[in-house]
Formats: sequence, structure tokens, C-alpha cells
Amino acid sequence: MTIERVKIDSQLKRFVYQNVLAMVGLSAYVLADTFFISVVGGTNGITALNLCLPAYNIMNAIAAMIGIGHATLYSIYRAEEREGYEKLFFNAIAFELICSVFFVLIGIFGSEAILRLEGADKAIIDIGKPYLTVAFCFGPMFMTQYACNSFVRNDGDSEIAMASTLFSSLFNIIFDYILVFPCGLGVFGAALATGLSPIVGISICCIHFFGKRNNHIRLIPGKLDFKTLFRGCKLGTAAFVAEISGGITIIAFNYSIMAIAGNIGVAAYGVIANIAIVASAIFNGVSTGLQPLASEAYGRGDKIRKKLLLEQSIMIGITLAVIQIVLVFIFAPALVSIFNSAGSKELARMSEPGLRIYFVGFIFAALNMIRASYFSATGRAKESSLIAILRGLILIVLFALILPRLIGMTGVWLAFGAAELTTYIITAHFKADEKPELMEE
Repeated sequence: MTIERVKIDSQLKRFVYQNVLAMVGLSAYVLADTFFISVVGGTNGITALNLCLPAYNIMNAIAAMIGIGHATLYSIYRAEEREGYEKLFFNAIAFELICSVFFVLIGIFGSEAILRLEGADKAIIDIGKPYLTVAFCFGPMFMTQYACNSFVRNDGDSEIAMASTLFSSLFNIIFDYILVFPCGLGVFGAALATGLSPIVGISICCIHFFGKRNNHIRLIPGKLDFKTLFRGCKLGTAAFVAEISGGITIIAFNYSIMAIAGNIGVAAYGVIANIAIVASAIFNGVSTGLQPLASEAYGRGDKIRKKLLLEQSIMIGITLAVIQIVLVFIFAPALVSIFNSAGSKELARMSEPGLRIYFVGFIFAALNMIRASYFSATGRAKESSLIAILRGLILIVLFALILPRLIGMTGVWLAFGAAELTTYIITAHFKADEKPELMEE
């Protein structure tokens, strides 16, 4: 048992380290966009980007549900030595591209309408419309990259998956600067850099796809399988909610904040939301690192390995959450100042205490995110979906609408932690070793 535990520890640490690094790299480009747009557009720029993110998150959420869901099936089917796993990659890519057409059309014809629906005035629309239009027009690339990364990682090549994410983010950050400042393209340049970046990631994934030794993925054209799509999406529900919850949260918070503090309040929340993206990315990395290993253990029927993976992932997640909270309590003013290029005292006054209160919620967010990923990876879509939907949709919206009415802006910052704590209390009885759902033919 000791030898097996050491083996699992070593493998989990490697997968978690690589995926945390990849997820933080992925979040870095959002921070870069926020920073450069704040320099160009000030608090209006931050507000505009904050209003663009919900629609952008919906696209990423659908991409994650299809890509991660199919890749999870791929891991399980391969471990079970089930026929047909070779067809899953084509099915994922095909449905990602079909769904992306909708977002391209929305980008071309509906960007302004989306921003108006969220309460943007003309000044905000002038900044946000070009960003949202360009980002959606590159939807096919964003959505395809999700499937490519997920399959490469679940095919055992976490190094290439990490490199794909990191280098696409690095490209985005570098070209953010080049296109925004030397080229003078402003917000349009930031959006263009973001849109081009997934091409870099897909290209790096091709190193694995064209490899002969360790690649088991095949792009085999065939009939679209809606039954497999449904099955994959069930397992990808947690990933879907993890992505879309950010957008839903922003909409709910913006609605409450506009009534309390107007555009400056939305900008303050935008600062906190963007810093929180990095924190969430770290726990997404832990969850993503756990997923292929847990799926493999489930496929092989190894209950001891499954339970150890969950226990150790939770321990890693709690440790990282405590470190984050300590750092935020110490460095809140410095973190806020990065996005407060105009030096607004009102923005700093709102953001600094809000950041500290908000981050306490990551203790329970870590528990919920890791457990949701584990249940999804081991065929327990119902448990995974319930955790994801409670924390990312139902409770966060409920608390975001109720608490600010009772205690003002403090209620805004408390809503995140209240939703995560309540989710954990409701779902704490879910056990790691209960019988999973059957993956029917």
C-alpha cells in the first residue's frame, strides 16, 4: 500500500503542477487584456470588458462541455478497452465547429445588442463592441482548441497540453502589447491578439497528434453521434458550469452593483473578478490534473486509487487556498493598483476590502471544484452536476441578488463565499466510493 501511495502521489503532483501552470497561463491573457484595456480606456475600459466576459464565457462553457466531456469518455473507454473510442475525437471537433457558427453570427450581428442588454451606455458600447465582435468571430478556433487540449491531456501527454496553453497565452500577452500600443489598434488590437492565440495552441497540439509513439487519437470522419454527444455533455456539465458561472455571476453582480454604486462599482467588481480568475485557474488546474487519473482508475475498477486521488487533490487545493488568502490580505492594495492606472481613490476604496472578503470563499470553492471534477471523471454526472449548478448558477445568483440589498457592497463581496459554503453543506454527504452511474453502450 505504501508503494502504491507514493506512485499515486508522484503522478498526481506532476499532473496537477502541469495543469495549474497551464490554467494560470490561460488566465494570464485575461489579466493582460484587462491591464492594457484599463490603460487605454480607464475605468470605462474595465467596465466594458467586464460586460463582454459573460457572453465570452458562454462560448467557452459550451466548448468545455463538449471537449472535456468527450475526452473524459475517451479516457474511460480506453481504460475499459471498449471499441469505438477512436471516433470520439472527430465527434467532439465536429460539434465544436457546428456550435461555433452560432457565435460567429452573434459576433457579427449581435454584439451591440448583448452589451445594451447588460445595461451598457454609449461610451461602454464604443469600447466593448469591437472586442466582443472580434472574439466571437474567432469562435471556431477557441472551441476547437478546447477539444484538442482535452484529448491531448487525456491521452497522457500533459506536457504538450501544458505547452499549448502556455504558449498561446504568451502569444496573446505579447501581441496584446504590440497591437494595442506600437500598432495603435487599442481595444480592437487586444481582441485580435486574443482571437489569434488559439491557433498557436492548436498548432502545438499537433505535435502530439502527428507523433507515432504515444498518440492514440485519431480524427476518423464519420456520422455525427448525438447519443455520444449527450453522454459526453453529461460528464462535461461540471466544466460547462465552471466556465459559464463566471458569466452568470458577473451579470448578477453587475445588476446589483449598478443599483448601489454605478459604473465605478462595476469597475471595482471587474478588478476583483479579474484577480479571482487567476485563483480559480489554480483550482481548475488541480481539478483538471485529477480528472484523467480518476477516469483511468474508474475505468480499471481501482477503488483505492480513486479515493487516494480525491483525498490528495483536496489536500493540495486547501493548501493553495490558504496561501492565496494570506497573500491577498497582505498585498490587496498592490494588486488593485495594477488595474487602477487612473489612480481612482474611489475604486481603491471599494476594491481593497472587497478583494479580501471575496477570497475567503476560495476555501470552499476549492473543495467544490475538486469534488465536482472527481465525480464527473468517475461517471457520477448527477453528483458532479448538482455541485456545479448549485455553486455556479443557483446559489451565487441568489446571494448576489439578496445580500447587496441587505448590507450594500459588503453583501456583493460576501455572496461568493456564501454560495460556496452553502453548496458544500448541501453536498457534503456525497461519498467518494459510492457506486457510479453505468456508462451504457
